[in-house]
Formats: sequence, structure tokens, C-alpha cells
Amino acid sequence: MSADRRTRDRRYTGRRMAQTKHRIVVAKPGLDGHDRGAKVVARALRDAGFEVIYTGLHQTPEQIAEATIQEDADAVGLSCHSGAHMTLFPKVVRLLRERGASDVVVFAGGIIPREDIPKLADEGIERIFTPGATTVEIVEWLNGRLAGERPS
Repeated sequence: MSADRRTRDRRYTGRRMAQTKHRIVVAKPGLDGHDRGAKVVARALRDAGFEVIYTGLHQTPEQIAEATIQEDADAVGLSCHSGAHMTLFPKVVRLLRERGASDVVVFAGGIIPREDIPKLADEGIERIFTPGATTVEIVEWLNGRLAGERPS
């Protein structure tokens, strides 16, 4: 399905129009077994009114892209503490684009070196939340971004 058709279908289907909550997939790509932060973010997003789908540990980029598309998600949040973010995060973005889901907002968090953040932004990761980011900051950014704003 083309990106234009997918966007049109997502915005104007009866289910989508009746839905007031944004759908967010929270995922842990790769072999990283540290999921406390992802679970905290998932809970904070849920408490803020988002519909959250947590995919669990050890997901492949293909599984994450598929879940995001199947769930008709507005955004996907990726979390990585293993150091594989430069491979895994861009692969999720590429797979979403290849499947016509380039309108899905991709954000991430974890142990991400400062020098990798601009490189990930170039690969389509819109925002990286590093240790110390608050759940309020994440919720406010995501609310603004999904409302069409482009906050930093």
C-alpha cells in the first residue's frame, strides 16, 4: 500500500475517527534484557492517556515494524541499553518506510552516547531520551509531536 493511501486510510477509517487515544508501541530491540525503563515509560504513557502496546524483550526490528503496523500505531518508542542502537534503531525506521509507514513517529531512549544522537536523528529517530529524562518530558514531547508540533 502506498504511503499516501496508508495515511489516508489511517486518518479516515471509522475506527480511527472514533479513536481518541494515540497508539504507541514500546519495544526492546535486540538482546538487551534491561526493560525497567521501557516499562516505566509505557506506564507513564498509559497514565497520560495513550494506548500503549509493549512488545516485550528480545524483539527483532522486523517484529517491531510488524507490530507497529499491525497495531496501527502513531508512534514507536525504542529502548536500548546494549550498545546496538546504531544498528537496530535505523533498521526499524527503514522497515517502517519500506512498508509504507513513514508517518509513524519513532523516538528512543536508553544508554545512547551523545555523539550518536545526531547520527540517529539523520536516520529518522526524531528524539532520543537519555538517562535523566523525566516521564513528564517524554509525555509532553509526544503529545506535542502527535499534535503536529515539531518541538526539539
